[in-house]
Amino acid sequence: MNIQDNLKYTKDHEWILIEGDEATIGITDFAQGELGDIVFVEVETVGETLDKEEVFGTIEAVKTVSDLFMPISGEVIEFNEELEATPELINQDPYGKGWIVKVKVSDNSEIDSLLSSEDYKNMVEG
Repeated sequence: MNIQDNLKYTKDHEWILIEGDEATIGITDFAQGELGDIVFVEVETVGETLDKEEVFGTIEAVKTVSDLFMPISGEVIEFNEELEATPELINQDPYGKGWIVKVKVSDNSEIDSLLSSEDYKNMVEG
């Protein structure tokens, strides 16, 4: 299982990379492994400002559909368009080409409530 130290994580298995006031969000290697083959990603919230833990989209695998939750409050400014044609990028490269959205962060103080790589690892290995 790949957990990267430079990222923050949520209990809902999303990762977040903070760069200034922008954040890139995706799902973790653990999550894509649990979901299995990802066949569709839907994000219809570009341009919307959402609160932390609001649903920003859905991810569909062969056997299930899961909601995607905002790790922090912000405006969804970009969707990874490559996922429309090749959603399996999330399975192949969840921390790279498989990113899902970019967000303009509203409240930097929320970053402190995210899980570190160590905390996330402890949670999934329980």
